[in-house]
Amino acid sequence: MTRMTSAVARALERIGRLDPALHAFIEVWPDEALAREREAVARRLPLGGLPFAVKGPSGIRSFAARRLIAAGGSPVGATSVPGPGTHWQTWGLGARGRTVNPWRADRTPGGSSAGSAVAVATGMAELATGSDGAGSARIPAAWCGVFGLKTTNGLLPSPDRSGLASAGVLARSAAAAEPYLRHVLGGGGPDAAALPPPPSPPAPLSLPLPAVFSEDLGFAEVDPEVAAVVRAAVDRLVAAGTVRLLGRDAALLDPVRAWTAVRGGSPDAPEAVRVRRTNDERLDALLAGGALLLTPVTPNRPHGHEGPGDLYSTALTWAFNLSGHPAASLPAGFTGDGCPVGLQLAAARGADVRLLAAARAVEDALPAAPVPPAAGRAAAAGR
Repeated sequence: MTRMTSAVARALERIGRLDPALHAFIEVWPDEALAREREAVARRLPLGGLPFAVKGPSGIRSFAARRLIAAGGSPVGATSVPGPGTHWQTWGLGARGRTVNPWRADRTPGGSSAGSAVAVATGMAELATGSDGAGSARIPAAWCGVFGLKTTNGLLPSPDRSGLASAGVLARSAAAAEPYLRHVLGGGGPDAAALPPPPSPPAPLSLPLPAVFSEDLGFAEVDPEVAAVVRAAVDRLVAAGTVRLLGRDAALLDPVRAWTAVRGGSPDAPEAVRVRRTNDERLDALLAGGALLLTPVTPNRPHGHEGPGDLYSTALTWAFNLSGHPAASLPAGFTGDGCPVGLQLAAARGADVRLLAAARAVEDALPAAPVPPAAGRAAAAGR
């Protein structure tokens, strides 16, 4: 292995070429990353120096990062998160300036795992850690055209005392995210006692997968073009024999006030208790028998860097933070103005491994996600 042919060296080269314009990283660790890669190869660790990024300034201390490093992963840097003074609603402002969507520089990549999504979309890292308290991994995954997963709440350690946030991962595809689940959820080590038992391997998938489709979960106002892109992706899955739609009505209660109450430290507020109980019962019925729930990830397309105004980009994601179900975002296609749209898959609590397997089957039936223009220009410049 030489410096110029190693996976970490290639990732660092792309960071050096792309990140001055995209602002995906707040810190880059070239010497440490290359040293970890050499050690991982010499010790024949399973990840072999896989270059990955960590979310935010504290990401290197996260449970997931420690597990990935122990398996031979090589962290190349810390990615941007929304900066001071930005509201929690999906901005992409980092410490060095706004983080740029690799598809349209005038639009945000989403947040709060903004830099993580941009890093994997443009090949600056092969996967990146994230976290998701209202859609913070799934929304930037959707708006950058990559895969994003929110794990079952409580499955992995989280510093969020409200219980809404759970660990997540972003990668170019569901297949590329598999090392995360294999090495973060599985295995032993000093942190293993803090975890629930890892999910059991799923039974082999039998296609078509039973699924429920909902454009709006019964309450959201969805951009008609976003809805059309997702509907077309679902129709393609049905035609390919990947999913079989069930006649179940996904009518949930709008979780906005319940989520806000829990986030504000009032989980026992009557409204929060009522909404959580009702939605839990309805989701359990929808997902019975191993069914998936399919929705758009966001009701809107990526907005400008000034923010979404009165729109809740989280309208279709945060119900699953309240309920605890695992949920993923996969690329579904593009609006006419070139904005990526995400298809959300939700599954039963604890079915994270099966959800990833289902996501792989879904992405196999959909067109391969293209490379963002920024990454394509970098590749051409490197030839």
